[in-house]
Amino acid sequence: MKFRAISLFSLLSLFMVSVNAEEQSLTASFVDSAWNGEQVPMGQECEKFGGEGVTPTLKIENIPVDANAIVMAYSDRSYQPMDHGGHGQFGYRFDTSTTTVTIPSLAGHTFEMPDNYYLIEAQRAPKWDKAGAYLPPCSGGMGNEYYVTIRAVKVVDGGIREVLGSTELNLGKY
Repeated sequence: MKFRAISLFSLLSLFMVSVNAEEQSLTASFVDSAWNGEQVPMGQECEKFGGEGVTPTLKIENIPVDANAIVMAYSDRSYQPMDHGGHGQFGYRFDTSTTTVTIPSLAGHTFEMPDNYYLIEAQRAPKWDKAGAYLPPCSGGMGNEYYVTIRAVKVVDGGIREVLGSTELNLGKY
């Protein structure tokens, strides 16, 4: 229960921050060419359907100078309970004054996170498939549309103070 309270507080802080009137549009792209934004690559689905999915490695550019973290919310646009970050929400810290960062992939079905990652909210369907911070696409090939919302933020004292830039990147259908 303590874990959920912390996650809920972190999630609420994401939506209760001041949004900069001059918010920049970030540029996001896939590092691995298997990700094309149209179709989720074979093997990147959840374990329930035979995959060993990971988040795609992302290159984020046009990051505002004051940003010190990127927040990612993975979602299923086609299935409302898993939209708006239902597949997991986490951040990635970096040094300020960086205008480009490459964010390594994060394994699905685990709470272990590589350096610089931190959990905001674990995926919302642990009974559907194996629990973990990130649930890879898991519609069973029904053609659901997956995407990630990406925000450049300024984190102060462990909380998001300001959203400085954002974009959305389509992961593809599965």
